[in-house]
Amino acid sequence: MNPDPLAGLLLAGFHGTRADDPEPAALAAAGVGGFVIFARNVESPEQVHALLAGLAAASPSPPLLAVDQEGGRVARLRAPLTVWPAMAQLGEAGDEATARAVGRALGSEIAAVGFNVVFAPVLDVRFEGTTVAIGDRALSDDPAIVSALGRGLIQGLQDAGLAACAKHFPGHGHVTVDSHRALPTCPLDEAALRRDHLAPFADAVAAGVDSVMTAHVVYPAVDEAPATLSARWIDGVLRKELGHRGVVFSDDLEMGAITAGAGIAQAAVDSIRAGVDGLLVCSRRDAVADVVARLRAEADADPAFAARCAESLERLRALAAARPPRPVDVDHLAQHIGLEEHRRLAGRLGRSDDAPDPTRAHLS
Repeated sequence: MNPDPLAGLLLAGFHGTRADDPEPAALAAAGVGGFVIFARNVESPEQVHALLAGLAAASPSPPLLAVDQEGGRVARLRAPLTVWPAMAQLGEAGDEATARAVGRALGSEIAAVGFNVVFAPVLDVRFEGTTVAIGDRALSDDPAIVSALGRGLIQGLQDAGLAACAKHFPGHGHVTVDSHRALPTCPLDEAALRRDHLAPFADAVAAGVDSVMTAHVVYPAVDEAPATLSARWIDGVLRKELGHRGVVFSDDLEMGAITAGAGIAQAAVDSIRAGVDGLLVCSRRDAVADVVARLRAEADADPAFAARCAESLERLRALAAARPPRPVDVDHLAQHIGLEEHRRLAGRLGRSDDAPDPTRAHLS
């Protein structure tokens, strides 16, 4: 049976370390639009290089090969790649030129392995009570610093040939609830949201960021639906007001903020209606099948929804065409990762922690 084209709207996570392991092989055969790599999929740079090449070869159309590689505790690939400190340390020590150099260095190493999408930078503005789910992942508590360093990181990552992703729109910083576990509500009025949290995303769009990831957060001053499911935020503010023409990714639809509501499949439909393009389903293969089936049923029943899906598929395909993977030859991979100049740059920013937080395996 031919894969359903609507599977191309999904970026899927999986268990396994080889492209011919059962889960990734089944997802590739199903025609998902891309794959998200987690620490559970990583054994060595050479193994990830082979995994990504195998996924690309097994996919019916060029896939998006994505990873959360922010620095600090959210970095799926570690030594022998350069280990970067939390981006809060860049916020303390860096300027926009330094941020661009960091983005280029970080990006060049994961591009060498074979990725073409990086879910970074975090543009959430930290505040005193920010949930630990954001914490030191945020560049600063000053929106102007987040904007400037975010621009630099985006430019550097995209200089390296990757699609950067500004997250988590329209700003996850001013909540104390972890959206991996429950649905947060942001209490700010619209003026404060725009002044202190939306501004870095507006600057990222103006700087030409290839993609934006949504926040599973409710902002009652604007809409009662979480931003991921909100046409006011995605189609209205991000697309029409800020002018973003690139891809919009959902955050992982398996997070508690979503599963506590109507469920993953309904959230997928609502996300697409709101203007999201790429749907992240980061662990469960059964959830991928459920989402594709629900999208198909909705598209068959509603021509307007089918047209909305086609629009998103075209954006995702255009991004894959614009940012093809460019891995180096595996025999020369060691010459492109963990470079001395990159390690010196990381060292100038401050201490790097080479151990990921084991309680945060799915941070995105």
